[in-house]
Amino acid sequence: MWRLYFEICDFLAGFIPNAKLREKIRRVDLYDYRKKFNALRCALPRGEFKNVRVIKGGWNIGFIVDNKYVCKIRKYFDKQIPVQKIMREKRITDAFGAIVPIKIPQIEIIESRGFTFYKYNFIPGKNLNRMSKKTIEKNGWRWARQLAEFILAMHNADPAEIADLKNGDGDGWNHNDICNNIIVDKKTMDIVGLIDWEYSGWGTLETEFRNCTAFSKKMRESGIGTAIEIEYHVMKKRKK
Repeated sequence: MWRLYFEICDFLAGFIPNAKLREKIRRVDLYDYRKKFNALRCALPRGEFKNVRVIKGGWNIGFIVDNKYVCKIRKYFDKQIPVQKIMREKRITDAFGAIVPIKIPQIEIIESRGFTFYKYNFIPGKNLNRMSKKTIEKNGWRWARQLAEFILAMHNADPAEIADLKNGDGDGWNHNDICNNIIVDKKTMDIVGLIDWEYSGWGTLETEFRNCTAFSKKMRESGIGTAIEIEYHVMKKRKK
């Protein structure tokens, strides 16, 4: 859907006679979609670009190429953001890849035509937040156990290689956007992935619990948030 939207808008922008206005719309409203798409094609010449889906959310837009891998890029280029900050998400996922019990993206950085892309393998499945409230209620405790195990492993780990990324008050590492990014295998109904780590960082356990349901009314109403907290504290007690 998003690819069709960007293709149509980019095509229509071509009819704007004022060159400055035309380029402003393409840069600001369309995030330089065409330039980024072409840069990605240049970087991945062997890629199968007949089946590309475009996704949009948070700071990024992304290209899902042939359901094999995802290439994300920031919506806007900012000269004030150093390379280290752009690569922050990669550093965090690299640090936690072998620590957490749920699959997370292992990011590769791709530079092409002045653009920086994050590339990682596509995790097939369905976003939990797109499931019905009834389905979430039915599987809530099962998913709560998996998410509690994930939070326990991440929040109580302290990888030395990302110690410099700690900012502000907190007592552990958080994903910070679990609610919108849980991938479920529709056959087994197990959580098979947790994506989109751009908001991850150092914070409080209460914040992580809150963000498990904060952005979805049906997630809050399903009771899964309470189940996650209960499962977490049971696991923590057993671990002691």
